[in-house]
Amino acid sequence: MRLDLRKQALAHMPVLPAFDPSMRRAAEITWRGRMINEYCSAQVFETLAKQLEAAGAPPDRAERCRAFAAEERLHGVLCGAVVQALGGQAVADLPEQEPVPTHPEVSPLEGVLRNLIHISCMSETVAVALIGAERLEMPEGPLRELLTQIYADECGHANFGWRLVGELIAQDPRVIRGLNEYLLLAFAHLEQHELAHLPEGARATGPELGLCDGRDARELFYAAVENVIVPGLDSHGLSASWAWENRALALEN
Repeated sequence: MRLDLRKQALAHMPVLPAFDPSMRRAAEITWRGRMINEYCSAQVFETLAKQLEAAGAPPDRAERCRAFAAEERLHGVLCGAVVQALGGQAVADLPEQEPVPTHPEVSPLEGVLRNLIHISCMSETVAVALIGAERLEMPEGPLRELLTQIYADECGHANFGWRLVGELIAQDPRVIRGLNEYLLLAFAHLEQHELAHLPEGARATGPELGLCDGRDARELFYAAVENVIVPGLDSHGLSASWAWENRALALEN
C-alpha cells in the first residue's frame, strides 16, 4: 500500500531552524519513518475501540480511542510535513501490518486489558519519554511547536490507558493472574521492538531537527521502563517487577 500525504502535509509545513546540511538526509529518513509509524498507529486504536465495546466498557471510552486514531493520522501528516520541509516527499510504501491481537483465548475484559497495557502503559509511555527528551533539546520555533502537539497527544494516549487499566482491573481482580503471565511476553516484545528502532552505536546528532544519539535513547528507554512502567503496573496489583526481571523466559518458549 502506498501512503501519500503530500497534499495534507502542505498546510502544516514548518519553517525549520538553521541546521547542518549534512544532517538533511538523516533527518528526512527519520521523519519519514515517524510518518509511517504514526499513521499506522491509527489501526491500533481502532481495534482497541472495538475491544472496549465488546468488553462492555462505557461508550465514551471507545469514542476516545477513535479520537486517538484520528490524532495518529494527523501525526502522520505532521511528520510528512517535516519531510517536505526538508526537501523530500511525504510518500512511502507501507509495510504489511500485522493485525492487532484480539486475544480470543481469554475473556473480553482480559483481552482488552492486555492491549491497553501493551499500547498505552508500555509503548505510548516510552514514546512520551523519547519525544519529550527530543522536545527539550530542540530550540524554540515552529518545529518544536509541531513536536509539542504530537507530544501532548501521546501524553493523552498514555494517561488514558493508565487510568482505564485501574478501572477495568477493579471490575474483576481475577484477571490479574492471567495478566501477570502475559507481562513476560509483553516486556520481551517491547524491548525487542524498541531496541530494533534505536541504533546501538553513537551517531551524529541534530537536536534542532529532533535527531538524538542512539545510546542516549536506549538509556532513556530502560529508565522509562524501570522507573515509570514497572512501578506503575505494580501499583495496580500486577507482578510487573518480576515479569521485567524474567522477560527472557518468554523467548525460551
